[in-house]
Amino acid sequence: MTKPLKSKPRAPRPLPDRSARQASGFRAARMHHANETAEDYVELIDDLIRERGEARSVDMAHRLGVSHVTVTKTLKRLRKEGLIHSEPYRSIFLTPQGREKAAACRERHREVVAFLVALGVPPAIAEIDAEGIEHHVSAATLQAMRRFTRLRRRA
Repeated sequence: MTKPLKSKPRAPRPLPDRSARQASGFRAARMHHANETAEDYVELIDDLIRERGEARSVDMAHRLGVSHVTVTKTLKRLRKEGLIHSEPYRSIFLTPQGREKAAACRERHREVVAFLVALGVPPAIAEIDAEGIEHHVSAATLQAMRRFTRLRRRA
């Protein structure tokens, strides 16, 4: 009787260029999405503190339209990233790093809105559209938007 042949493990085939680019794009999208969530949360925490003097997870869940559990999980991640601090059954506070991120997000949002309005988009729609665009716009594109908006104001 002969022994069955053992197959050798195969090395993974290299991905074709298109597949590698696609995989890279998906990884970048997931990373951007996680960053987008963090930015939305720190911006909202800052808004709630300005409006109400405190940010509570129940208010965040209501404003974001998500469950309290979702907010709790995300706040745990933001705490690990050094963007917030809180104590059980207390308000949520931004760290200096969190305040800096919230301010940068707010400024980027304003710039995208100004750009869209300069293009002729109605302000209410520009506010809604900017909420998605602001998280994905590159620094180079944002700079071009600023230049366009400034030129438009001068004209």
